[in-house]
Amino acid sequence: MSKFKRIHLIVLDSVGIGEAPDAAQFDDYDVDTLGHIARERGGLNMPNMGKLGLSNIRPIEGIPAAEKPLAYYTKMQEASNGKDTMTGHWEIMGLNIAVPFRVFPDGFPDELIQRIEEHTGRKVIGNKPASGTEIIDELGEEHVKTGALIIYTSADSVLQIAAHEEVVPLKELYEICEFCRKITLEDPYMLGRIIARPFIGEPGNFSRTSNRHDYALKPFGRTTMNELKDAGLDVIALGKISDIYDGEGVTKAVRTKSNMDGMDKLVTTLDEEFTGLSFLNLVDFDAVYGHRRNPQGYGQALDDYDARLPEVFAKLTDDDLLIITADHGNDPTYRGTDHTREYVPLLVYSPRFAAGGKELAVRKTFADIGATVADNFGVKLPEHGTSFLAELQ
Repeated sequence: MSKFKRIHLIVLDSVGIGEAPDAAQFDDYDVDTLGHIARERGGLNMPNMGKLGLSNIRPIEGIPAAEKPLAYYTKMQEASNGKDTMTGHWEIMGLNIAVPFRVFPDGFPDELIQRIEEHTGRKVIGNKPASGTEIIDELGEEHVKTGALIIYTSADSVLQIAAHEEVVPLKELYEICEFCRKITLEDPYMLGRIIARPFIGEPGNFSRTSNRHDYALKPFGRTTMNELKDAGLDVIALGKISDIYDGEGVTKAVRTKSNMDGMDKLVTTLDEEFTGLSFLNLVDFDAVYGHRRNPQGYGQALDDYDARLPEVFAKLTDDDLLIITADHGNDPTYRGTDHTREYVPLLVYSPRFAAGGKELAVRKTFADIGATVADNFGVKLPEHGTSFLAELQ
């Protein structure tokens, strides 16, 4: 089989497909993002993912198994020691993260907060795990009155700073985040991301803006994206992909505001002439519904995403390969607000597959995707992962 000119990779952020064998080591029991959402909603309406073979991986209520799946299908187990966004994405592109990023379930140490206050001349309020929308409802009025920074974390390795755009101008907020990035790169903090979370509005009616900015660690090694870029190929990062890899291996970055905007940007990208990889993250599943434990909203978002797939299918040619997967789970019916350690789906489709797809072996690492992309474009294969390109007939 001749190789593909373009590969389009969609990460459905947090759309897990059932408990991983090592879930208990991550304090996760009976977790199943897709299965439990389907149960809560009396089924999911995802006919296009169904045609690809989603319910052939395992039964999902409301989505019939396809008699002749259009895609090659299986599930993947995470090999890295973590269940966060960066670990999952970095593994997808060929890395294995043995030491997990640090998390701060009780808030950040006093010494870190003091350094931020001394540097900025602003007090810090919050300093606890919280929902981003709930904490601005709780502390937004105090912030507006005093100019204090709202700092909070989550189940992820992340320090987030919320500030009203008319109280702390974006330039200042970004500079504060850059300072926080510098002082938390290494032990004892080793934080995965610093995130600027600007908002606007009045007390009782605050809303976050699209001026979010992530300051991530650089990947701990070269990824398939680095190899593609160095070989003169295109790597188009859609959504928060460029932030997750701190720009490493990216030739073009396109920001998105939502899942639907992400799908819009993907459809536009499909009209572009390029050779290489387009890489999209659809973050709303995780950020808007998973962490907020909203299975009804999550399910509707899945249905809405599925309804956009025909636009993608219509623009794919025999030179295109579409890969759909996820980076971890986030079961919205589970306790707490943390991600969940789950298998993720893998669906691999091209119009070239005239006879349809078939089942692939369960993958032992997400890095099989990075290996397959590298294999397709003839660049150096990552240290981790096994290509399944030769299995695609």
